[in-house]
Amino acid sequence: MKFYSINRKAPSATLREAVMNGLAPDGGLYMPERIPVIPKAFFNNISGMSIRDIAFVVADLMLGSDIDSSDIREIVNDTFSFDIPLVRIDKDIYSLELFHGPTLAFKDVGARFLARVISRLSSRSESRMVKVLLATSGDSGGAVAAGFKDVPGVELFILYPSERLSRMQLDRLNVPGSQVHAIEVLGTFDDCQRLVKEAFADVELRQEFDITSANSINICRLLPQMFYFFHAYASLVGSEGGFPDDVVVSVPSGNLGNLTAGLLAWRMGLPVTRFVVANNANDVTVNYLLSGKFIPRRAVRTVACAMDVGNPSNLSRILDLFGSDYGPLSRFVKGYSYTDEDILGSMSRTYSADSYLLDPHGAAALAALRDDLRPGEKGIFLATAHPSKFPRAVSDATGVEFKVKDIQDSAHRSTHPRISASYEALKKILMNENAQTVV
Repeated sequence: MKFYSINRKAPSATLREAVMNGLAPDGGLYMPERIPVIPKAFFNNISGMSIRDIAFVVADLMLGSDIDSSDIREIVNDTFSFDIPLVRIDKDIYSLELFHGPTLAFKDVGARFLARVISRLSSRSESRMVKVLLATSGDSGGAVAAGFKDVPGVELFILYPSERLSRMQLDRLNVPGSQVHAIEVLGTFDDCQRLVKEAFADVELRQEFDITSANSINICRLLPQMFYFFHAYASLVGSEGGFPDDVVVSVPSGNLGNLTAGLLAWRMGLPVTRFVVANNANDVTVNYLLSGKFIPRRAVRTVACAMDVGNPSNLSRILDLFGSDYGPLSRFVKGYSYTDEDILGSMSRTYSADSYLLDPHGAAALAALRDDLRPGEKGIFLATAHPSKFPRAVSDATGVEFKVKDIQDSAHRSTHPRISASYEALKKILMNENAQTVV
């Protein structure tokens, strides 16, 4: 499989080049040159397949020309050491619980898969130390830290926005005795993401190290997220006792990695009628879907922090999938945005009516699904994080208490290096100059 830059100004890349470089030389995100279509016979028996079996079929179609099938099977089996249940909420609505992995968040899937792919690709060459960069708005940091902690020859640098993560999310960034380094950035998630991209463009840094990303910027962090869309459909077929005609999938969205993966799965043959995007107050994607105009802006802080993104990178991939044609995209993908009050209200109503606890991100996705679903359709929404990761929001909305401290209080400061949102500050750390506070 070859990969092209969506900027169309760089040569095609091999899988190793796409994964280990993260971004193309022209600054574009990579996409597969060919999206294989899964044979229809696959869907005839899908309800009886495990998620490992489904993931193997999809991964082998996408990556089998570059990675041995036996290795793909091992990577998939190692990735899915946990279940992803589909839970019925009411007659026509299901929750896909993506929070049963080691760090209680959907990003365990992509992080574990990517770490194992990088391990194999780097071990088969005489490459230098690999520096993996990650910008996180919340849960991806802990998931990637856990996924990479035992990978030899790799250093992981996690950039997170100052005072935006919960205490639990911060604690998961600390991996004793490993090559995992967390860095507090005095800025927003978008600042963190910009710093990662600037590191990729630094010729001097690339002469010293192999540099890649563990964000959904990296195509191999994104591709495994397709697996659970197929698994959701398989579970729905099993639950419904047949093949539903109209399936709608609602995705809580920040940087749009999950939505991009879902659209790739659809292009591979996943029977989906349409997708629904849920935004919080950072509604640049929803505004684009409504108006056709993309106007990025500085992110604001909300109760659904992983969606606090004002300039989502993966929108460019989505536009590429639709040939930058706004009409078909806006008809197939619908968008809704919600205030903090709306999101807490969704959490409260769902708990009162269905005795089901949601985190703020899943609650936004459910609200969007309820607002969009039509009679006769079946809806699936992505519950991307365990509600215990957001105990204050859960308590405020439902009265349910978790014995977990949610917000980092002023007496507890992280011991991570703190840097300004300038690339010079980050580069000092990447060049092993041991900067602890660079402002």
